Amino acid sequence: MVPVPVVQGGMGVGISMSRLASAVANEGGVGVISSAGLGLVHKNRSLGFIEANSEGLRKEIRSAREKSDGVLGVNIMVAMSNFAELVKTAMAEKIDVIFSGAGLPFDLPRFLTDNSDTKLVPIVSSGRAARLICMKWEKAYGYLPDAIVVEGPKAGGHLGFKASDIERGENTLEQLIEDVVKEVSQYGRESGKIIPVIAAGGIYTGRDIKRIIERGASGVQMGTRFVTTEECDASERFKQTYLEASESDIRIIQSPVGMPGRAIFNAFLEKVKEGLKRPVKCPFKCIRTCDVQSSPYCIITALYNAYRGRMKNGYAFAGSNAFLADRITTVREVFSDLLKEFNTGPE
Repeated sequence: MVPVPVVQGGMGVGISMSRLASAVANEGGVGVISSAGLGLVHKNRSLGFIEANSEGLRKEIRSAREKSDGVLGVNIMVAMSNFAELVKTAMAEKIDVIFSGAGLPFDLPRFLTDNSDTKLVPIVSSGRAARLICMKWEKAYGYLPDAIVVEGPKAGGHLGFKASDIERGENTLEQLIEDVVKEVSQYGRESGKIIPVIAAGGIYTGRDIKRIIERGASGVQMGTRFVTTEECDASERFKQTYLEASESDIRIIQSPVGMPGRAIFNAFLEKVKEGLKRPVKCPFKCIRTCDVQSSPYCIITALYNAYRGRMKNGYAFAGSNAFLADRITTVREVFSDLLKEFNTGPE
């Protein structure tokens, strides 16, 4: 049982690691470590990038455990080339929850062992995807998701929509919640298992949380709101990009991994748009779907540079409401403000 129905979204590279995750868990939410790119954050010359990624995840989970006895999760993208190794590492460390998206995690339950207590939560962007996962998990493993995150088109980072579908009326988060709740309710009735639906994408205030829960969600996932906190693991320069961003700066881009994404437009992305960036050789082979032959830049390197504050050589992913950030606060203050906003009602 989670005391506060708020999941802190996993943000990579290096944006949500043990410091942020443990702070959120200490306030009663679910703190989430992003597994993306930890091989760069935790460089180890005796290990290759892929092995260092797993070792980095192990270190971050243990560090978060030292700081919190709350609920901790990890986000592991299906598209990552070492997906299986990261899942095994997280389970070996007895992480509470694995969140998995950027692809449909059809085989995630196969990693469970007899003594595993880890909860499995897929991230989807449609009722159809939720139904397919429930159907395949139940048929192959006799297992249903412990919850499902439905991520709408206003989320930051990589999106589970075609660029042409992002603004389609039927893809509002409110409609997607209803679709997913309808699908999982059917499986819940048949199995007797309650499958909470967690809404994500564009949720920034306590009023947003109240509105979304009234539409049938059991909780929410929020990433952007936690970036401008003291505990966020990103550099101060990265956080400053949120404070400086206007609404028009937050745009949809095409990522080298083959998905559209939402980011804060900057000089680096302008050079990409103008064709001034050149295709690179893949130094890490970290994401299976990355189009190495035509990619103008290495996304994992760009995101790592941003995490370190080197914005000339990278950029910040951000949700649609990132421009609302106006100060650096603390995780505790965020939770306090969310509660006040929730109880205030509509603006």
